[in-house]
Amino acid sequence: MTNPEPTKAMLIAHFESRLAFETDPSDVHKDIENARRFALVDVRGDSSWQQGHAVGAIHMHHSEIMERAPKEIPLDTPIVVYCWGPGCNGAQRGALHFARLGYQVKEMIGGFEYWAREGYPIENAAGRIYRDKDPLTIPIDTVTCDC
Repeated sequence: MTNPEPTKAMLIAHFESRLAFETDPSDVHKDIENARRFALVDVRGDSSWQQGHAVGAIHMHHSEIMERAPKEIPLDTPIVVYCWGPGCNGAQRGALHFARLGYQVKEMIGGFEYWAREGYPIENAAGRIYRDKDPLTIPIDTVTCDC
């Protein structure tokens, strides 16, 4: 048996909710360029962080958030969390911890994978890492997907 079709109100509520709780690499990059105040938090493990991360991100594994965040990030700072990518739920775990502490938090959908594939700035301990934009994720002649 198939599920009944959702009503217009259900559809609107669903997509409004997603936009309230999620953002994407293009919007995060634009917010950084516009000097919007927020903390970009990489919730992956140490080896992942060392391999490469978004420039300007804070490294805080999702298992450390409950202890570290209240000491390191003011409660009135909006938070954006990311993990590896769509195939991983570390960002949701991190976002849940921040929410339990009372932070306004969003998940960056696509995670580090799409941040890197879209050509946004990444670095590791050795310095800046330069990657070409992946034409399957973003137009190669712009800085945004213009979504």
